[in-house]
Amino acid sequence: MQLTWLGHSGFRLQTDAAVVLIDPWFTGNPALGDGTAEGTAAQAEAEAVAGVTHILLSHAHGDHAGDALRLSKDHDAPIVGMYDLMSHWAAREQVETIGFNKGGTVSLGDLSVTMVHATHSSSLAGPDGPLQAGAEAGYMLSAQGKTLYFAGDTDVMADMAVFEALHAPQIGILPIGGHFTMDGARAAFAARTYFNFSTLIPCHYKTFPFLAQDAAALKAGLPDPQIVREMDVMETITL
Repeated sequence: MQLTWLGHSGFRLQTDAAVVLIDPWFTGNPALGDGTAEGTAAQAEAEAVAGVTHILLSHAHGDHAGDALRLSKDHDAPIVGMYDLMSHWAAREQVETIGFNKGGTVSLGDLSVTMVHATHSSSLAGPDGPLQAGAEAGYMLSAQGKTLYFAGDTDVMADMAVFEALHAPQIGILPIGGHFTMDGARAAFAARTYFNFSTLIPCHYKTFPFLAQDAAALKAGLPDPQIVREMDVMETITL
């Protein structure tokens, strides 16, 4: 599997038979520049969408799902995620969706995707304020003998003990920014208490000034900080 960080919480995951964009956010993403310099959002998007087969969403907030409808229509890629939101979009937006729910598993090419619990919120912007849009989720993604846990936006949960027992992910992607999600210290607690990661990739940080700007607290809270892999925006690694 090849993984590319798209900035914030967005990732491109490529397997032998699938190219999945996870929570892709290009429009207005500060991590991708202002559209005037090399390596900007438009260029990042062009690289990320090459060969895309699916768009996987953890929840409906704009910094995760804001580009999903446009990308789905432009590239004929089904949106995959929480049943309630997928049903709404399929009926109103004429896009192909794959809706399921927590505990369920779908196959995207050779990638097995199981939806798991997260603790956060999920809403769409409405004329009179936020509109409830299903529920937030995380995912266990398995292919080529490896399992990756994409936590989505979440805090620490005792449920994570169940995730480890059932899925034993070797790779974790955890939010560390604080304010809207757990911070680095709490993410470190989650990792050392519930998981046995060989690779831990932080996300949902460095995007805005009020989020954490580095992974120092995450590393400081781990018995082995060498498992932390801080990716550069648009960097691709092989898992």
